[in-house]
Amino acid sequence: MKSFRLLLCAASVSASLALVPSDPAWAASSAPVAAEHGMVVTAHHLATRVGVDVLQRGGNAVDAAVAVGYALAVVYPAAGNLGGGGFMTLQLADGRKTFLDFREKAPLAATANMYLDKDGQVIKGLSTLGHLAVGVPGSVSGLEYARAKYGTMKRSALIAPAIALADRGFALDQGDIDMFQTATQAFQADPASAAIFLKQGQPFQVGDRLMQKDLAKTLREISAKGTDGFYKGWVAKALVASNQAGKGILTQADLDRYQTRELAPIECDYRGYRVVSAPPPSSGGVIICEMLNILEGYPLKELGWGSAQAVHYQIEAMRHAYVDRNSTLGDPDFIKNPLDRLLDKAYAAKIRAAIDPSKAAVSADLKPGVPPHEGSNTTHYSIADQWGNAVSVTYTLNDWFGAKVTAGKTGVLLNNEMDDFTAKVGVPNLYGLMQGEANAIAPEKRPLSSMSPTIVTRDGKPVMVVGTPGGSRIITAVLLTLIHAIDYDMTVQEAVDAPRFHQQWQPDLTNVEPYALSPDTRKLLEGMGHKLGVPHPANHLAAIIVGAPSLNGKPVGRNRFYGANDPRRNTGLAAGY
Repeated sequence: MKSFRLLLCAASVSASLALVPSDPAWAASSAPVAAEHGMVVTAHHLATRVGVDVLQRGGNAVDAAVAVGYALAVVYPAAGNLGGGGFMTLQLADGRKTFLDFREKAPLAATANMYLDKDGQVIKGLSTLGHLAVGVPGSVSGLEYARAKYGTMKRSALIAPAIALADRGFALDQGDIDMFQTATQAFQADPASAAIFLKQGQPFQVGDRLMQKDLAKTLREISAKGTDGFYKGWVAKALVASNQAGKGILTQADLDRYQTRELAPIECDYRGYRVVSAPPPSSGGVIICEMLNILEGYPLKELGWGSAQAVHYQIEAMRHAYVDRNSTLGDPDFIKNPLDRLLDKAYAAKIRAAIDPSKAAVSADLKPGVPPHEGSNTTHYSIADQWGNAVSVTYTLNDWFGAKVTAGKTGVLLNNEMDDFTAKVGVPNLYGLMQGEANAIAPEKRPLSSMSPTIVTRDGKPVMVVGTPGGSRIITAVLLTLIHAIDYDMTVQEAVDAPRFHQQWQPDLTNVEPYALSPDTRKLLEGMGHKLGVPHPANHLAAIIVGAPSLNGKPVGRNRFYGANDPRRNTGLAAGY
């Protein structure tokens, strides 16, 4: 198996965190991290260590996932959170598969037009910055639901590492500093955030210690009282008071009514593997499966990784699937999602028939209601344990550092998840997605998401755990990683490292990472009519393959777990024991 000559950014990440270091280091993919008993991959090395320690103390993958979730709220505040929400896909040792939805909800006072001016135009920044952008947080509810139903350890034991990290602080590395510098001006505008995430009003430097005493107090309250320690009492009162003082609409009634939903995951088959992923209100599982169903009809392995023809088919599958993602899906409590149609292999065959093998489609010509389509920042971690449990978690504040406001006295950064709704049909959101009425704002509705925590099984056993942050790019990054592992038999690290591209129907542009396409491949694709653009800021894939370094490989010694941390950001870690 050839290794990739990749632009690795372990030593240098730009201020925007894009994959364009000024002093690139050339390297082949390293061997995956191997372990005998279990594996944890997260976006921050300290959180990974917390998860591995839980596994070593006899906790299962769910226990580790809960401890990691709380730890990331401390050490990775750009996306780890108590003030956001997310999803958890679980494959249990006894074969059960389930999905937890702890996505944020629109407050009771939310309205469909709340971000429009008197002329019906979207007010720039209102759904992304400040307290009016905040949805009802779900993370604490979700982590506690998972621990109580599927975990084995006491809450206090799982939260204790996060409390210690918040109370005593931790030294900041370059990757932490790069992340903080993306939000310096926003922190300076919010006194509660500035008091925590700036040093006398200026950015932290490498080696400075980040201490979060208020967050430690909030974590202690949750440790003692569970969800009541967050959704009731002094923490809840402080969340509401801070939000309303900032002209937000969050109330105690919103917190009282929040509940985690347990749903059946989305499942599909691809070349002998079973893919288990996120159902609505995530679009992730549905659209990943729709794209896999389309691509299953093409001989990708024979066409070859990176060939113009294989890339063409992948781009077109993305383009067609995003038509459905952006126009038909939403919160299942509010709309009927056409899952049977979107997951039908016969529907995928209709899309394949509409794909010209030698010509790119024009996105403007693809619309809901036009055949074959009918009308109608974030962090991820992956964990697998010795008993056969696998957990894939993606949770988020939406943008880096969410709404960039902190609830006074709590240390809790708040999300800007309301931007994931359709503020106005035809107007793009933070990630350039133009979405439909199915995702319109309504009280207690959960916005459509792209988060795609995914588990792949073979013969009923988990063989791969994968996911990533990245807004609208989550779905395509997970798709490509699955294809890399299944079609091209890459090791888990090679599958994560391989350069990626992204197409989301609108705008009509495929964003391409450096070195994803050779010059001659790029020329062939442009000759087909593809419009190729610069890369988005990098995702951070966290992936595990169980059994061997690759899906068809052989184990190395007694090691059963092989982890891959994405080199595109330099804070994460894959580790096991």
